[in-house]
Amino acid sequence: MEKGDGSFAPAGVYKQRAELYKGSLTSYVVISCLVAAVGGALFGYDIGVSGGVTSMDAFLKKFFYKVYVKKRQAQENHYCKYNDQGLAAFTSSLYLAGLVASLVASPVTRKYGRRVSIVCGGISFFIGAVLNAVAVNLAMLLLGRIMLGVGIGFGDQAVPLYLSEMAPAHLRGALNMMFQLATTSGIFTANMINYGTAKIPQWGWRLSLGLAVLPAILMTVGGLLLPETPNSLIERGSKEKGRRILEKIRGTQEVDAEFEDIVDASELANSIKHPFRKILERRNRPQLVMAICMPAFQILNGINSILFYAPVLFQTMGFGNATLYSSALTGAVLVLSTVVSIGLVDKLGRRVLLISGGIQMTICQVIVAIILGIKFNGNDELSKGYSALVVVVICLFVIAFGWSWGPLGWTVPSEIFPLETRSAGQSITVAVNLLFTFIIAQCFLSLLCSFKYGIFLFFAGWIVIMTLFVYFFLPETKGVPIEEMVFIWRKHWFWKTMVPGTPDVESMKSSENTFKLGS
Repeated sequence: MEKGDGSFAPAGVYKQRAELYKGSLTSYVVISCLVAAVGGALFGYDIGVSGGVTSMDAFLKKFFYKVYVKKRQAQENHYCKYNDQGLAAFTSSLYLAGLVASLVASPVTRKYGRRVSIVCGGISFFIGAVLNAVAVNLAMLLLGRIMLGVGIGFGDQAVPLYLSEMAPAHLRGALNMMFQLATTSGIFTANMINYGTAKIPQWGWRLSLGLAVLPAILMTVGGLLLPETPNSLIERGSKEKGRRILEKIRGTQEVDAEFEDIVDASELANSIKHPFRKILERRNRPQLVMAICMPAFQILNGINSILFYAPVLFQTMGFGNATLYSSALTGAVLVLSTVVSIGLVDKLGRRVLLISGGIQMTICQVIVAIILGIKFNGNDELSKGYSALVVVVICLFVIAFGWSWGPLGWTVPSEIFPLETRSAGQSITVAVNLLFTFIIAQCFLSLLCSFKYGIFLFFAGWIVIMTLFVYFFLPETKGVPIEEMVFIWRKHWFWKTMVPGTPDVESMKSSENTFKLGS
């Protein structure tokens, strides 16, 4: 591959060596991935805790008194009682801060390693949790949320990369899903804590927000103790140390093939000075499209609206005191379905789970819309029978998300980028995820007030689009080594026109010799 100055640039991974990879799953890898995945618990805990806290009277009375008054008014339309941009900003400000932080985290992750970003994320989240717990005014509350967002931006940028690079190719999907399992566990834990702290009238909300320091401490300490990934070490010039770590995590000294792939990829990565500019090139178009569409679709299916505002949503439907219990139930089924996904992803593949999950989610959203459209007019409460049916259908929706788009919305983008653009690509993935999370969090309460039951049809339409997108445009990545992912795009019916072939080693040597003779 000739550069403009007449020299030859590194070609990256030019030869498939996957069948030569040796090693197995070691306890060292499992422990490292479990510790790193705690970063997902930060994201999950915040998603779960926000909705519960915003339904607590003491919290609303202190920071959002207008909402508290509307909530107490019996004649207020159920769909609109929580419609307040300030209340929405409490939830969404975190994700806007996370968006900016994820872009800052990219060069940090690339230059200083995955562990540094994980530690930075843990410290920022700790500071934000403390500020929220002791907040005395709205400004202090929002500052805490911003620090939480910085923590999530760094954590979400580094942790999926860490998991993808540490895992052996044949188990990468399952180990990468540890991040989503930690996220769902964080959501469930937050729901259960909210269920308990709601019974503490004056300061229960402070306890809910303050307990976020626990996953933050785990993430910080874990980041300090974790080994760096061999990919990151080799990319930063520590080849011998990188090989030692690779041998340790694979449980064998026969790692020549994988080591050569990483070295080839790192040589190309180090020749790229502007990865964000590089990622815009036509040859990287498939990965860029996935980095934008996968996280956007992960949010546009409506799951975060249900998880953020589950207590608010159930109160809207007239569930009364059962709201936190109902949202805790949805959190529990999300954890269980993610566990199922871990067992299936490397057997059935990514496409099967994404497509089947999309079909089930579409059906569930339509059913909920029909029930609310026919039986709920916004002023009266649903009957017990229909309320129970809504909870069941929402749980089925959450189950489908938990074994499909929940974990795979993170897994697929983190495993498809070549090393030279991997950190930049993950930053784009996180930024898009947080951008759409911010938009939905800020707009959901207003959309609920305007669309009423139609909000579920709105999300159902997006699920249909994203399911078709996977069917036509996402190739299967199951079992493909992370440094050889480029070959799947060259075989895809649509993307192969954009991804050029890489010359084999003999033709490269021939070209180089010709160049030397000519000079």
